Amino acid sequence: MRYRPIFMEHVVIIGNGISGVTAARHIRKQSNCRISIISSETEHFFSRTALMYLYMGHMKFEHTKPYEDFFWKKNKLDLIHAHVSKLDPAAKLVHFQNGGSLGYDKLILAVGSKPNKFGWPGQDLQGVQGLYSYQDLQSLEQYAPNNRLCKRAVIVGGGLIGIELAEMLSTRDIPVTFLVREPSFWGNVLPASDSALLNKHIASHHIDLRLSSNLKEILSDGAGKVRGVIIHETGEEIPCNFVGLTAGVSPNIDFLKDSGIALGKGILVNRYLETNVQDIYAIGDCAEQKEPIGLRRAVEAVWYTGRMMGETVAQTICGKRTAYRPGNWFNSAKFFDIEYQTYGWVFSGKNKNDMEQHFHWEHEDGTKCITVAYQKDSRIFLGINTFGIRLRHEVVDRWLNEQQTVDFVITNLMKANFDPEWYRKFEISIQSTFQKSTKQLIS
Repeated sequence: MRYRPIFMEHVVIIGNGISGVTAARHIRKQSNCRISIISSETEHFFSRTALMYLYMGHMKFEHTKPYEDFFWKKNKLDLIHAHVSKLDPAAKLVHFQNGGSLGYDKLILAVGSKPNKFGWPGQDLQGVQGLYSYQDLQSLEQYAPNNRLCKRAVIVGGGLIGIELAEMLSTRDIPVTFLVREPSFWGNVLPASDSALLNKHIASHHIDLRLSSNLKEILSDGAGKVRGVIIHETGEEIPCNFVGLTAGVSPNIDFLKDSGIALGKGILVNRYLETNVQDIYAIGDCAEQKEPIGLRRAVEAVWYTGRMMGETVAQTICGKRTAYRPGNWFNSAKFFDIEYQTYGWVFSGKNKNDMEQHFHWEHEDGTKCITVAYQKDSRIFLGINTFGIRLRHEVVDRWLNEQQTVDFVITNLMKANFDPEWYRKFEISIQSTFQKSTKQLIS
């Protein structure tokens, strides 16, 4: 690899997740500066989204590492396995928990998130945890290795991590009770029809789904381990040996409180991912936009946005100051057997405005559906949710940029289909249902 000697500064990156590593790779492509990547989680970068597949036995840890171990030395990326306890921006020093410090010229904070805790009694007992880090996976193996040592697990919180954890535990035949505070799973994010489909699908996998249920207390066995939980609404006690706290995540910023770096929910940054302190940047889950971009949240704990932030900040570090422009919102996930995609904006009933109209189609088998959002008067396409049907990102993204109408999208839906050719196609049924619904609206 040939290096272009732009400058010889020392760039320190705290965090070796997708954000920090992407920044390091793109800085290295454009410069010969010294780069140090600090992490206390694992020595090498791994794919965090693959954690569930390690527990399920589909992969081994070495399979989750996108790069061979020799990659880092070959590319002159210095890996430091240590925990950062505090920063001294005035002296441009990073201090380590076990002593010692490291100087920097430019600092990138890519410190990620931590699972939310809301002060529940017993939340720090053994066998109570989130699922975010590699250490969380190791702890899960300790407290929920099988259904002999873990007779039942309780999951608190109805988000994407919660559904992943439910699937993981069910593969080891561990009974799961799933406490969701909303009256429908992910009902604060999805339209009611989409959420209802997931309620049925979760129950079909023998998960004890408890809607409109909040955790009151986690009970101790007297020896520091969890023995059960109490539901707030009913007072019911549910015996269990493991509690998964999956009620969202929040930026991992406690160690920055006395640093002089401006903080909100996360590390406050401008469009260039710069903090209020010169030569310090923040990217990924820990970064909070001072002014949210369009309808996006100020903090986005999403894999692909972290990658994009890493690419963007690298340009600025290398002398080409570049604003972060994430484009149209999209995301994907998996709910047991059902793949989910979303493009643009499809709001839940609670959050959508009066001018947002929805068209919904659902297959009779209850595992496939789409919901299309569009502007009521202009009929401009706003977004789409799909369950069990794959779409091509570049096609849907182009339709959003072109501000196509919902009629155009439904008519051309086959062009966006990304399912393999031997999969059944449902566009004819979708189009027929759409035509009927349109006629009903007109009449």
